[in-house]
Amino acid sequence: MTDPFCGLLIEKLPNLRRYALSLCRKGDVADDLVQSTVERALRARDSYDPASRIEAWLFRILRNAWIDILRKNRVRGQEVAIETAPEFADEDGHRGEARLMVASVMTAVSRLPEAQREVVLLVSVEGLSYAETAEVLDIPKGTVMSRLCRARSTLAGLLNASAE
Repeated sequence: MTDPFCGLLIEKLPNLRRYALSLCRKGDVADDLVQSTVERALRARDSYDPASRIEAWLFRILRNAWIDILRKNRVRGQEVAIETAPEFADEDGHRGEARLMVASVMTAVSRLPEAQREVVLLVSVEGLSYAETAEVLDIPKGTVMSRLCRARSTLAGLLNASAE
């Protein structure tokens, strides 16, 4: 018989990896971060409230694991490498408008301050509510709304500037 908790955990692995990549921007680090998150979630499974969405609970664990990694690296004197957005091209080397737009948006998102970038990714990409995002980031709901508004305004400016 399959454990329902483990089934939910497995189902959310792609979401965890996507969020991990948005934080660290390196595939190998993201994989390690997801693995750490799963281990922590399994150890803390008794603290999960089945009445709430598991995504918010898992994203908070992942974010805390990421903060732990940043703290360790700061003590060691290492900086986290930030990779640029990948280039998209079809087999002939041509770039379509949609692919260029994705690349432009991802570049603009990467230029946002970390606090704004986290909110944009959790709300717009992962589909969390403002309340769930506030819980994941451990900030008030109003702060989520404020950061999201500023991020959207900044993105609009960045995307308009790159279109000119």
